[in-house]
Amino acid sequence: LQNDRASVSTMEHFVLVMNPGDKDDITNQIAARNGKTIMFVKTQRGADRLADKLAHAGVSVGALHGGKTQAVRTRTLALFKDSVNAALVATDVAARGIHVDGISLVVHVDAPTDHKDYLHRAGRTARAGEAGTVVTIATTKQQKSIGGLTSRAGVTPKFVGVTPLSTELMKITGAQEPSGIPYIVPIVEKSVRSGGNKRPRPNSSQRRRRPH
Repeated sequence: LQNDRASVSTMEHFVLVMNPGDKDDITNQIAARNGKTIMFVKTQRGADRLADKLAHAGVSVGALHGGKTQAVRTRTLALFKDSVNAALVATDVAARGIHVDGISLVVHVDAPTDHKDYLHRAGRTARAGEAGTVVTIATTKQQKSIGGLTSRAGVTPKFVGVTPLSTELMKITGAQEPSGIPYIVPIVEKSVRSGGNKRPRPNSSQRRRRPH
């Protein structure tokens, strides 16, 4: 954990406190920011569900977890690394294999229960001397437990109350309103992920990749 602990001292940490009913809108707005963003959730199903919601809102996003094939994980990570996808939704297990420079924001959509997981997640940003921000999404009822978690991690975050597109939210995360135009997952990822839904594309090289 030494690398993660060393990185933590170079980061800014915030706990964004909100009403439960605002969480979906705020999550969408954070994901729509400019720059690479990783959003962590607890379960594989939760990762897929959040990625689908974000894509529907217009965010270029992929989901990364152990339930996907190696080919899909590799492709998803490549799309994120190359900034084709600006956001990545991941589980803790997936976090271990993410080594991508230029990630400026880590979001704990679901707060981890173990402080070691907090550090591993946070360690995905502020790499190679770059600045990084780590935010944890919380309701008022979660403030105490998250305060204990960050204390065990050796982190003293700033607790900030936010609402959708509030000044503080935009200042801390760069949040903005998503386009509302559904994001179409690149065909290679979609075909492996779903096993179907392969529509013809004008590009002949893409058509040749379709199984017959």
